[in-house]
Amino acid sequence: MTTKTTTVLGYPRIGPDRELKRATESYWAGRLDAAALHETAADLRRGVWEELRDAGVGQIPSNTFSFYDHVLDTSVLVDAVPGRFRHLDGLDAYFAMARGAAGVPALEMTKWFDTNYHYLVPELGPDTRFRLADPAGFKPLAEYREAKALGVETRPVLVGPLTYLLLAKPAPDAPADFRPLDLLDALVEVYAEILERLAGAGVQWVQLDEPALAADRTDAELAALRRVYDRLGELAARPRLLVATYFGEIGGALPVLAATRVEAIGLDFVAGPGNLEALAGIGGLPRRTVVAGLVDGRNVWRADLRGALSTAAALLGLAGEVVPATSCSLLHVPISLDAEPDLEPDVRARLAFAREKTAEVVLLGRALAEGQEVIAGHAAATAAPRVDNRVRARLDALGAGTPRASREARAAAQRRSLGLPVLATTTIGSFPQTDDVRKARAAHRAGRIGVEEYEAAMRAEIDRVIALQEDIGLDVLVHGEPERNDMVQYFAEQLDGYAATVNGWVQSYGTRCVRPPILHGDVTRPEPMTVRWTTYAQSRGRRPVKGMLTGPVTMLAWSFVRDDQPLADTARQVALALRDEIRDLESAGIGVIQVDEPALRELLPLRAADRAAYLDWAVGAFRLATSGVADGTQIHTHMCYSEFGDVIGAIGDLDADVTSVEAARSHMELVDDLRRAGYAAGIGPGVYDIHSPRVPSADEMTGALHRALRAVPADRLWVNPDCGLKTRGYAEVEPALRNMVEAAGRVRAALDD
Repeated sequence: MTTKTTTVLGYPRIGPDRELKRATESYWAGRLDAAALHETAADLRRGVWEELRDAGVGQIPSNTFSFYDHVLDTSVLVDAVPGRFRHLDGLDAYFAMARGAAGVPALEMTKWFDTNYHYLVPELGPDTRFRLADPAGFKPLAEYREAKALGVETRPVLVGPLTYLLLAKPAPDAPADFRPLDLLDALVEVYAEILERLAGAGVQWVQLDEPALAADRTDAELAALRRVYDRLGELAARPRLLVATYFGEIGGALPVLAATRVEAIGLDFVAGPGNLEALAGIGGLPRRTVVAGLVDGRNVWRADLRGALSTAAALLGLAGEVVPATSCSLLHVPISLDAEPDLEPDVRARLAFAREKTAEVVLLGRALAEGQEVIAGHAAATAAPRVDNRVRARLDALGAGTPRASREARAAAQRRSLGLPVLATTTIGSFPQTDDVRKARAAHRAGRIGVEEYEAAMRAEIDRVIALQEDIGLDVLVHGEPERNDMVQYFAEQLDGYAATVNGWVQSYGTRCVRPPILHGDVTRPEPMTVRWTTYAQSRGRRPVKGMLTGPVTMLAWSFVRDDQPLADTARQVALALRDEIRDLESAGIGVIQVDEPALRELLPLRAADRAAYLDWAVGAFRLATSGVADGTQIHTHMCYSEFGDVIGAIGDLDADVTSVEAARSHMELVDDLRRAGYAAGIGPGVYDIHSPRVPSADEMTGALHRALRAVPADRLWVNPDCGLKTRGYAEVEPALRNMVEAAGRVRAALDD
């Protein structure tokens, strides 16, 4: 066995200062032309390749850049473009698929496995005809040549054909018995052409990402995997193939891949430590390369290099070559700790971002080649997480919390206390964050304006939002959240046990970037977080105003979380802080409180055997947070952009009074799922897609409500957008909400008739 090199499976593509976001949004706004946008993209790609080369990475990936999403790029590459976009060209068609266009709805968007990254769902039917869309200069080839011209040899990366089809959905007009996997053989032939053309250009290695193998796979799907790599392996002229898997253990897929002619298999030994035993169980891969995911690509803690080196040593007798690597793409972590000089020293000492993780991978490669003395100066961080015995004692005393009354009793009490109409209208929480709001918040953070001036600006914005909602005619109002930078970070900055970054940006989807906070110790709430703003908003309007909180599961899912104790224990600590906040809101007269859990499905383990335990603690944390209120206080929750079929029962078990869900892009599928599962509480299926700039008509939303009424009784149906409005502008939001209220009024009138 030998080890000659190191690699990473991918790298952040947004730029150190989010240059891609700014350039792309300028292009959308007409301030930047396509040539300038492509120039920015080329600069970003060059920066990544040169950084990885200079860091000493032996095998550098390419084709990991994307203007919006790598799955969307794959759809464009193989010409899987739905007919409604065919009248558009180039970037216009590409961005229309991502964001929609006038009269043309976007592709559905959902979570990339159990991460907070979102991908555009391929939309396929039996009439889909795959082909290589640009044989002369397709994207993987163009970017390989671009790097080659800079003197950098790269390994093009593609979404594997099996994963691509398993992530796809049938087009709305596809026959009921159609499955995207039916198109496998046709797609593989396009991949064969891609590989042959790349080989002709001198490409030595290609990485095919198959993360779908970390989830449960049927015998038929494993047979399809064998068919894919038997076909690609037999090509006479092709690069060597690395099939990269990540996010967990790949189980029965390992012997299948081992039986094919692929030259290398990537295994995640961080999220899937059992991959080591499985590899030994098949007798190893003595004539193959194992690309060993030893440095965590999804969390921000420094690697235990001694432990990683021990795993690598165990692999030495099981593989022809061992290549130390990240466990997955570094897309999921910030770029560099260099941008965070103000983090507390004991916290900072425990962290590694993409640049630092790359250095850890290179160090592991050196240690394998030269001996463990190489890592002597990289001892594991010694600072321990902070412990608060008071919060632990309170949780022990509370147990599971106080059970709430029956749904029927609560519904009756809420009808009396709130007096809401049938088909009550509301929004999910946030309103557009205007330039003035952002400037005021930035000026306050930088110390250019004082607390009094900042809070006056926020009150003025709340006044405007409340007045607008009452003029539109919404039934339950929100304060618009002008003071909040992000639905997780805002709370994390007010909770002990969390740290916030200044420039720790991570791509969530498209140009949407977030700064996940770092949960590094026991969590406590020093003082109320939202009561003052919510009660001010309630004082400015005549209709109920919702209190808005982020739930415990989402607070974990969208943070980088300590890994020294079970997630269930950490979730209960966050839930306890939220329980105190909810009680304070209720005591202040707030009768509707929304606790958002959009990440409930996101954290669901990829393997079915692990799901019951997860759902038990996830539901328990939500109920601990929300079970201390009176029957007349209405608890809402919100979920979006995930496939919720696997957690339908858990949605009911949360025991919220009203659940609002994404339904616009997925054509009300979840509403039918909830009906079949016997869901009996209030439901607010989103009647329009806020991630698209288009304004849906009242007719369109009326139709959506009528579809929802086929599955949900009118007295349990709420009317709302499918997500918060922060990323939209008032020019889109106001007419859309007026159309939504008009649609609700039409349907109410029809019900009265």
